[in-house]
Amino acid sequence: MSRGSTRRRLAGAAIGLVVALGVTGCQWDGLNTLPMPGAAGTGDGAWQVRIQMPNVTTLTRNSPVMVDDVTVGTVKNIEVQGWHALVTVSLERGVHLPANAIARIGQTSLLGSNHVELAAPPSNPQGELKNGDVIPLDRAGDYPTTEQTLSSLSVVLNGGGISQLETITTELNKTFHGRADSIRDLLPQLKQLTGTLDQQTQDIIAAMSGLDRVSGVFAQQKDQVTTAITKIHPALTVLADRRQNLTKTLVALGNLSDVVQQIIEQGGASLKADLANLGPALKSLADTGGKLADSLQILLTFPFPMKNLDKALKGDYLNLLMTVDLTGARVDSNFLTGTPLGGRFGGVEGALGTIAPQTAQGKGDPVHGPLQTQPKPQTAAPTPSIPGLPAIPGLPAIPGITVPGPSQGGGR
Repeated sequence: MSRGSTRRRLAGAAIGLVVALGVTGCQWDGLNTLPMPGAAGTGDGAWQVRIQMPNVTTLTRNSPVMVDDVTVGTVKNIEVQGWHALVTVSLERGVHLPANAIARIGQTSLLGSNHVELAAPPSNPQGELKNGDVIPLDRAGDYPTTEQTLSSLSVVLNGGGISQLETITTELNKTFHGRADSIRDLLPQLKQLTGTLDQQTQDIIAAMSGLDRVSGVFAQQKDQVTTAITKIHPALTVLADRRQNLTKTLVALGNLSDVVQQIIEQGGASLKADLANLGPALKSLADTGGKLADSLQILLTFPFPMKNLDKALKGDYLNLLMTVDLTGARVDSNFLTGTPLGGRFGGVEGALGTIAPQTAQGKGDPVHGPLQTQPKPQTAAPTPSIPGLPAIPGLPAIPGITVPGPSQGGGR
């Protein structure tokens, strides 16, 4: 080849480079900034989708876009938008994806370049992805890179406890050696315990919820709890100071319990007999019901009931007219009926009856009588006479001569 033809080719390449720079806005970031002729997603009918990526790793322009490991487009542009990257991809005509498609950045090979992978969501695909749509951050991400994987593996191997696996295995062997039967019995019990806990999951959750509510109440009443704890300290101090007395009391109570036990053991038969004999008396008291209580109410205020006495009779005293029948027949009828002595004191009075004696009747007004002035008793006037002489009819009453005078009446 001649030097002239070589120069012409170099000049043509330079002119093409200048034209490309002019077309791309005079921005030069390497060869990846130039459109790749014949790349997927650059032909007629191509359409674009923007993806909000949290991290683009080493993704560059002109990187492939794949769907099911098939190249269907090319990365057209990468720019910064806020705190994330905005990746624009160009897809070929005929690529169909749901509107809620997801995007991931993966590696084309183990040590190769990155690519953008588009896929339908794992469940519930909706609509269809169209030209100009944006895939948001919550549906975008990246796969772990080779560097990240090797770095994690390095952490595990160097400081993650791998070197202690031998120690753990040795200790487990020592633990299980000679205890196979015990472990065999433990496993079913552990399974039963796990099943029981699983059945009581709701109860455990309810208990934890209740504990949470109690903790909330304590938190709201923190001042009251603090005050209570502060005030209980003196009480605890008093109890601590009287510990010896409390100990003696408990010991004495224990001795009393021993004595009671001995009494019960020695006189158990008699105690049982007494309790058995007490049964009929208690049953009789129970059969009386409220009558016994009513009788006790009238005992101190007989014959008037204590209940409502102050409402029926007003004042600080009262008069009573009553007839008390203490004949043998009445006493027999009222107090001895139903007993072994019943009917023995009636006698002839009980069979034939008797006339009650005349009762005394009250005289005057019992309310105003004590306040009235009682009249003086009237005495008969003496008959006029002269001492030493017989009675003379018509003799006038002359004080001191025919009748006693005032000085002579002191004897009466």
